[in-house]
Amino acid sequence: MQLYKDQSLRIHNSLTGKKEIFKPINEGHVGMYVCGPTVYSNVHLGNCRTFMSFDMIFRYFKHLGFKVRYVRNITDAGHLENDADEGEDKIAKKAKLEQIEPMEVVQRYTVDFHNTLQQFNLLPPSIEPTATGHIIEQIEIIKEILEKGLAYVANGSVYFDVVKFNENHDYGKLSGRKLEDMITNTRELTAQSEKKNPQDFALWKKAEPQHIMRWPSPWGDGFPGWHLECTAMSTKYLGETFDIHGGGMDLKFPHHECEIAQAEASTGKSPVNYWMHANMLTLNGRKMSKSTDNNIYPAEIFSGDNHILSKPYTPSVVRFFMMQAHYTSILDLSDEALQASEKGYNRLMDALDNIDTLKTGETSDFNVQAWKQKCYDAMNDDFNTPILIAQLFEGVKHINLIKENKETITQEDKDVLTSTLNAFIFDVLGIENQSLTKDDSNTLGGVVELLIDIRNEARANKDFATSDKIRDQLIVLGIQLKDGKEGTTFSVN
Repeated sequence: MQLYKDQSLRIHNSLTGKKEIFKPINEGHVGMYVCGPTVYSNVHLGNCRTFMSFDMIFRYFKHLGFKVRYVRNITDAGHLENDADEGEDKIAKKAKLEQIEPMEVVQRYTVDFHNTLQQFNLLPPSIEPTATGHIIEQIEIIKEILEKGLAYVANGSVYFDVVKFNENHDYGKLSGRKLEDMITNTRELTAQSEKKNPQDFALWKKAEPQHIMRWPSPWGDGFPGWHLECTAMSTKYLGETFDIHGGGMDLKFPHHECEIAQAEASTGKSPVNYWMHANMLTLNGRKMSKSTDNNIYPAEIFSGDNHILSKPYTPSVVRFFMMQAHYTSILDLSDEALQASEKGYNRLMDALDNIDTLKTGETSDFNVQAWKQKCYDAMNDDFNTPILIAQLFEGVKHINLIKENKETITQEDKDVLTSTLNAFIFDVLGIENQSLTKDDSNTLGGVVELLIDIRNEARANKDFATSDKIRDQLIVLGIQLKDGKEGTTFSVN
């Protein structure tokens, strides 16, 4: 399948601030790198949104027929507190607190990360490299930058010389910052600082005696800077210039800015053609924060064991909720929003259940081919999942009209409608049908049919109070009764 030859995909490039036609470096192939988690705690729901967004993008490229190499790293060393060049390593600090080895911390939270993403039905990346597995590559890049005079050694540490680099390059072009403004707005270095300039960042840090995670290098025992690992791993597996680099909006500066500088300093080439950034997730209108108790983990949503939501929600409902906003938009999680998403999700699943039973005719009142193209147009416009979902519900509307004998559809169009819905709901959006298990569905169906029989008997006896009570109570529970010529049917909303 090579649908991509018939589609014109546009991507918002954070580097230029514009939507651009996607032109892969190699025909039919996509190289994509996404910054993965630092595995020192349970994966944050906001991070899940970022990884879910790029999973959707990965899925759509595959659906179009591209061969995709998707690299998403694991940061298991070098990420210091406050994303700075000082302080403790986040993983080593956790290891000290729990009195275990740092790699036990890494293992525990890598397993949690994988389990959580699996519940959200994310596809695994093509390659998932670790920072500690690429120390040699990072040291080699540092040597190259030193040879070009764009870094310096200070007391066993190596720092990138941002001011020297900026003489012939544009440090700050991704985030839109000017080095002169950064220098003006930065306090002077303390006497203890090893840096020439406050904007310089660590490529290699000398390990103090108490630092647990350390490796030998030409400059002494130490550990790599946080920014360096992504440059080493992306270039190793995708080349010196590759198609797409993604991550959360919070990584644009300084992490991605530093990646560009490191790559340009070592290879002389611009590393990435399309930079993509997913936006943040808020909770009840405020930033998620452990310190203010405005925080919730995925497992707490699935179990309902939290003080924020009124009930548990399945991973597919949460994923559907996430897909209802564009990946570049801020999305606010709330009980009301999840309830609305659950209703919409159930409508989708209900329509998929009904589509097989639709009667076909000689003509179609619904232009299925035009509708199908609108689905592609939405995704080709910078992966616009909210517009895609609106189109999916347009399809649901026609399914219901055909079911009620208010519209007709040919067998050919019915097949296209079915395959398109399945492709976009399951393959592209990555949503699973978790509304009811078969056993649950059979049990619920039996109970509702019993209530319908009791209601019919009450209506026959002109006991309309009981009849209305059954109907109204079922509506409260999300079950809609529909009276028709052939009897009463029900749907779960």
